[in-house]
Amino acid sequence: MLTYSFENIDTESMYEHLYRCIKQDILQKKLRAGEKLPSKRTFAKNLGVSTITVESAYAQLVAEGFLYTLPKRGYYVCELEREEPVAPLPPRPKGPAPREPDKRAYWADFVGSSVARDMFPFSVWVKLLRDVTAGEDEATLLTDTSAGGIRQLRQAISDHLYQFRGMTIDPEQIVVGAGTEYLYSVLIQLLGRQWGYAVEDPGYLRLSKIYEKNDVVTYHIPMDQAGIIPEKLEESGAEILHITPSHHFPTGIVMPVSRRYEFLSWASKGENRYIIEDDYDCEFRLAGRPIPTLQSIDVMEKVIYINTFSKSLAPAFRISYLVLPKHLVTRFYETLGFYSGTVSCLEQMTLARFLSEGYFEKHINRMRNHYRALRDKLLLALRQSPLAGRVKISEEHAGLHFLLELDTQRSDEEILQAAQAQDLRISFVSQYYVAAQNRRPHVLVMNYSGLEEEKVEEAVSRLCRAVLG
Repeated sequence: MLTYSFENIDTESMYEHLYRCIKQDILQKKLRAGEKLPSKRTFAKNLGVSTITVESAYAQLVAEGFLYTLPKRGYYVCELEREEPVAPLPPRPKGPAPREPDKRAYWADFVGSSVARDMFPFSVWVKLLRDVTAGEDEATLLTDTSAGGIRQLRQAISDHLYQFRGMTIDPEQIVVGAGTEYLYSVLIQLLGRQWGYAVEDPGYLRLSKIYEKNDVVTYHIPMDQAGIIPEKLEESGAEILHITPSHHFPTGIVMPVSRRYEFLSWASKGENRYIIEDDYDCEFRLAGRPIPTLQSIDVMEKVIYINTFSKSLAPAFRISYLVLPKHLVTRFYETLGFYSGTVSCLEQMTLARFLSEGYFEKHINRMRNHYRALRDKLLLALRQSPLAGRVKISEEHAGLHFLLELDTQRSDEEILQAAQAQDLRISFVSQYYVAAQNRRPHVLVMNYSGLEEEKVEEAVSRLCRAVLG
């Protein structure tokens, strides 16, 4: 089996390093014409890298003519002296054009994130937008923004974080971007692809896909009742830790301060170790005080804070932000400062006014009252339903979802299919695990952010029919 070392590859991505190693072996005839290379999955397992890394390296070598493929047989080394290709390209598959994933609209959706139309302050937003358009210099509105975002918005976010989260942040530490998914890729470029990235298992599966598609080795670390297990994190060899300590998705766990200090201690032991703190729905803690951020107790500058306005305003508002440790700010502008801002200047200025003039605070207070009433109505309907003696409700005070543990002999898959027949979209905690042996069955994730109040009782009735049969 071919084996290559991935140590000391500097800033070169893993797939580029693997590509160069194989290319060099072909040019030096260590790999001879017609020789078959290992399958992508086997090769990845042997090297300890992702399948995407091997696939990307192979694809580049095929594109440059060093490898060719035979359908259902694998990858082979080309005869470099020949001018004609060793094997003809496979015929283009016939059939209908690719389609976007199915976006079925369900009668009631306990999975997707959305905001009721009458809850967004459209009139205020339009007024501020008009004021910005009339009051700002046209040249300013139409120019590119810096990679970090406009000063007015970064100052407004800094003030908001101080007032709401007790975080003392310089506006220069803030980087504004078009959604958290974009900012994840920014962090990968900033911190490097050569490190292992650890994520929670169970966790936000889209995050894992984003890391893997960015050619990053991802470790899925098991959890206990306090969060990721520190010993398992240390064993993984990861250098970057991505966590949701204030409200874990999907379990709803709030990480205790003792575990937080354990992770800060872990991060302090390595120059390249960092913690990405994802505070995705901190505004919607419906009981008690907001949980202090990990960033606010970090004295070693090891925590990168990330948050979004998609939950507090609406998913369509693709505006998110990072708070970088001060020593990473210089690195960001030296290495990534050539990027233009990904959020229009007009939107940034409007949001800056929405924050600084107090409209955001009023909006959040209104949303909290709405979600608290919606949650209470949903909980009451469940407690008065035929499921009352067969469910256990937990983690209902933080964020916009709670857990519903079912006493049932039916499998999660059976209940999912039955719910679909009732035109309900639901999900189980078991669906968010990567390690099958750790999966916790029969626990529903009840995300009520998009549920219409007038549908609550009927939605619970349909859920009862799906669970009880």
